[in-house]
This record gives sequence, structure tokens and C-alpha cells, in this order.
Amino acid sequence: MGKTLIPVEDFDAETDCNNLRAAFSGVGTDEAKLIEILCNRSCDQRQEIAKLYKTMFGRDLVKHVKSETSGNFKEVMVSLCNTTPKFLARICRNSIRGPGTSEGALINVLVGGSKSDIAAIRDAYTKKYKRELEEDITSDTSGSLRHVLVSLMQGNRSEEGVNHELAVKDAQDLFDAGKGKWGTNESTFNKILVSRSPQHLKCVFNEYRNVANGDDIEDAIKSEMSGDVKDAFLGIVKIIKDAEMYFAEQLYKSMKGIGTNDDKLIRLLVWRSEIDLAEIKECFKMVSKGKTLESFISGDCSGDYKRALLALC
Repeated sequence: MGKTLIPVEDFDAETDCNNLRAAFSGVGTDEAKLIEILCNRSCDQRQEIAKLYKTMFGRDLVKHVKSETSGNFKEVMVSLCNTTPKFLARICRNSIRGPGTSEGALINVLVGGSKSDIAAIRDAYTKKYKRELEEDITSDTSGSLRHVLVSLMQGNRSEEGVNHELAVKDAQDLFDAGKGKWGTNESTFNKILVSRSPQHLKCVFNEYRNVANGDDIEDAIKSEMSGDVKDAFLGIVKIIKDAEMYFAEQLYKSMKGIGTNDDKLIRLLVWRSEIDLAEIKECFKMVSKGKTLESFISGDCSGDYKRALLALC
């Protein structure tokens, strides 16, 4: 369990490069061959292919893929051709630039990223765009959401164990900052939820129920906050409690109802396929009342795009 995309045995980068080149040759593109290779090689193997491809043919694989594919299928293929930090940095950049900011994508990436993930994303962003991610987030967001995202960007979550005395105090402080007062002191939520270790926060959440007469910390966030700030804090809590369930819920929301949030669907499947997508798929069945992730994808997507996503599952 864990990954759904694992390194292929008897890997031969040169053969893969020749087959990719053949897929681009002639009239039209052999999309099935692209799926067979790029959706069935680990990130390290794909990077080896990309490096050798340029050496063998004098062309950048990402640019070649971009020129030969289109639509959502292109997004999947291009995402797979990049390293995970570059891919997530690209998500952040696309979320920020242009009119308005897609806070949902930023929240997904920064809430779901580990300390090492965030450091790698930050470095990849600077290298690729010659800009600082923190500065762009600061200039494109405002208020409490800006504070949460900038705090997450620091990647300074404690790695210490549980301090029970502090957990009791943190639980009381969270109650006093939310349900225990008129209005909400979001800075207290930010300080505790972003900086404490996962183990410690699980203890805090248990203690919170004692302080709040059985209410859950999520109940407080839902009743006291709104919009993107609410989503960010709920995301943090859910990641701490059960990361796989959080991502399963996000996948379900990307396909539930009319229309599909393809950006989110692609982001989550490419990102988590080499981490914990197998567990996420099991959680998805609980969220969707027994239906599989594959069945949802088959119902919401079509063509080579559908086949690429299913290959990642």
C-alpha cells in the first residue's frame, strides 16, 4: 500500500527515449505510447528519461510534449515530466499570476506539503521564476489568509513530541480565541495550528473536546470562520488527523456535482501517486459511499485524458 505509481523493473531510459521520439513522429501523436511510458515510470525514472532525451535528440522533453499534446491531457503529461517540486511550484505560480488568486490550490499545496516539500517548492519557484514565492503570496493575498499562508511557507512546524501541560493550555487558548469570545482571534489559531508538531496537535484536539463540552475543533472553525481562511485551518486540522482522508475528500469535491475541477484532479493524482494514493483510494470509497476513484474518473473524464489519470491510479 502507499504508492500507486512505482518504479518499473528492467528500466531502460534509452529505449523509452526512442519510443517517445517515435510517438511524436509522423502524422499525429501516439498518445497511448506517452501514457504507457510517462504514467508508468517513477519521478526519478522520468527525470532520467528527460535528461537523456535532450542528450539524444537535442530537444527539451517538456517543450516537445507541450507542442504535441493539448488540453487536460497535456497538463497531465507536462506535470509528469517535471520534478515534484517544479510541478508544485508551477501550480503555485499559476495560482498567483493573472487576475485574482486561486487560493484553493495554494492552500492544498502548502497545507499538504511536508517541511521538506515546502523548502523544495520554495527553491524550485525561485530558480524557475526568478521570484520569491513568499513575496508573491504576500502581494496577492490579504488579511488572515495571508498570515496563514506565509506562516506555512516558513516550514517551521515543531518536530517535538507531546507536551501534555502545553496541550491543555493550547486547547483552552483555542477555545478562548473562538467559541469562548465574541468574534474570533484567528492569530491564536494560526500560532498553534501552524507551529505545533502533529503528535502534539492530536493531543490538543482531544483536550479541546474536554474544554468545549464535546465539540470538535473543526466545529469551532466551521462556525467561527468563513471562506479561504476557514478552508486553510480546516485543511491543517484534517491533515493532522488523517491526511489520506483529507486528500480523498479533495478528490471527491473535484468531481462531485456538475463539472469537474480538472486542475485539482490532475494536481492531486500526479502529486500523491508516488506517496499515498493507494490509501487515499480506500478513503475515497468511504467519502463516496462505496464508489471507487476509478469509477468517478471514468464518469467525469474521457479519451486520452481519462486513460492517463486511470493509469496513475
